[in-house]
This record gives sequence, structure tokens and C-alpha cells, in this order.
Amino acid sequence: MMTPPTGPRSEPPALDILPPCPRLLIVDDQPINIQALYQAFQDDHEVFMATSGEQALDFCRRDPPDLILLDVMMPGMDGLEVCRRLKADSATADIPVIFVTAQEDPADETRALEAGGVDFIIKPINRAVVRARVRTHLTLKAQADLLRSLAFIDGLTGVANRRRFDESLHVEWRHCRRGAIPLTLIMIDIDHFKHYNDLYGHQAGDACLQKVAAAIRAGLGRSHDLVARYGGEEFVCLLPDCAPQGAARKAAALRQAVAALDMPHESSATAAQVTISVGAATCIPDANTNPDQLLAAADAALYAAKTGGRNRVCETVLGKLAH
Repeated sequence: MMTPPTGPRSEPPALDILPPCPRLLIVDDQPINIQALYQAFQDDHEVFMATSGEQALDFCRRDPPDLILLDVMMPGMDGLEVCRRLKADSATADIPVIFVTAQEDPADETRALEAGGVDFIIKPINRAVVRARVRTHLTLKAQADLLRSLAFIDGLTGVANRRRFDESLHVEWRHCRRGAIPLTLIMIDIDHFKHYNDLYGHQAGDACLQKVAAAIRAGLGRSHDLVARYGGEEFVCLLPDCAPQGAARKAAALRQAVAALDMPHESSATAAQVTISVGAATCIPDANTNPDQLLAAADAALYAAKTGGRNRVCETVLGKLAH
């Protein structure tokens, strides 16, 4: 038998985790400075521009960029105050800010870093240097984002985990309360899953959980909807801006999507294939309700679906919608 030739082992290529076209925001009140930075990045970055601190903050709140190149000395709100406000807002706190300024005093650099900047570049810029520093900080941010996302993902199913759901529930609650818009929570339980595990084994049980999770995720449709593994064979979905009628349709569609997988379940007392029970609850968050009440209402609806025969949907509404 021939032995395959041996030689120097090549290392696998490094994984590039940067977005294909990073989004940069240049903030400067002098057009000539904006033009110099724009020319340095226009070929391989999506570049946006702001000429005041207020304009920069408004842009970041609406559509956060991947990185900000920020001047210090500007009329009105200066760059230091812009950076402090960005860092004080959870929606923009993670955007890296590189100060680009004519100030050369080490004390100025110290103040910029204390305000939350990640780097300090002195004008006039050197194109190669500023590109290298931007790439470094974009890479660091991408690595941090990746680690953060992994901390919020269920390792078996690939959907969000309980920790991510708990945080998202409170974020969406505040958002829906400010806008007086409905928030729907859907709880899902795989029927007779213990019997499935006992009959087919835990490997098959894991595969079942993965398929059900994928079907639920595909069934949600909207990018801002969330599905999470709540524990064991239970999943939960968070649907902002979803009224009771839409919640009922979505819950029914998810139940049908899992049934359509047609996974045999010979030990089920409900059906010949894997099925789910679904409980949905909807409210318009206000001062008289809280996230725990919505969660409890969805859980009660799920319990009603399970005690009512399983493989079915039960819905409820609370707060203003119940009247």
C-alpha cells in the first residue's frame, strides 16, 4: 500500500470575520477633512458623513455604523461629548470610536480615551496608518460581537438561549410600551417528548429538537422576531408589533410546520408523528402590566393546550386588549 507523500503542513486560512463592506461614519465640520477620509475608504467601505455632533447622534440611533471616525473640535457639541453620549446609550455603546484630530497634546489624547474612544489619530492623516487602525478596531469589534452572540445561542439547536430571551423580553417590552404597540409571546412544548427519548434514544431526541427549532425559526419569517430554547423540549417566541389575530395565525402556522416534518412518534398518545402544543399571549405593555405577567399568561395558555388534548393552540390577551 502506498503511503501518501508527506510535506510541510499548510495552515488553514485565517477566518475573516469582518463584514464584506464595513459601514463607517465620518464626523467632522470641515469638508476637506471628510473628503480626505472618504477617499481613503470609499473603495471597500460604505462611508457616511455627518458635519455636527447632533447629526452624528441622530444617524447612530437610526442606523448604527460599524465604526466612527470622530473629530474633537466642532462647533456646538464637541467630539468628546458625542462619544460620551454614544457610550451612555446601550444601543450605540459598542460602536468603536476613533478620534481624528489636530490636537497633539497627550492630555487631549487622555481625555479622548477617557470619553470612550478606542484610538486617537492626529491630522493630517496618513492613509495607510488610518486604514490599518480602522481594520484593527473593526476586527476587534467583530470578534467581540461573535463572542457575545455565542454566549446567547443554545449549543444544541442553534436558536437563542434562555439568557438571550430574558434580555430581549425586557428590551421589546420597553420598546412596545413607548410606542403603545402589541407584543406577543408564544410558548411551545413538544408533546410526549420524554416518551420519544425513551423509545428512540437521546441522539434521536437531540435531532428532533434541532428539526423542531429549525421549523419554528423558519416559520417566524420576520427578522426582528425571536425564537429561543426555553428549557428541555420547550421553546418560546417573541413577536413585537403582533396583534392577537396575527398571533393566532402565527401560532397555528408553527403547529402545522412541525406536524409537516412528519417525524414518527410511535409512543405518542396524541398522534403518529411529533406534534407541539402552543400557547400564545398578547398585550399592549403599559403601567398596569409587566413582562412576567405576559410570560405567565402564555404559560397558562400552553397549559390549557396541553390539558385540552395537546397538538393544539390556545390564545389569550391581557391588559387593554382584554377589555
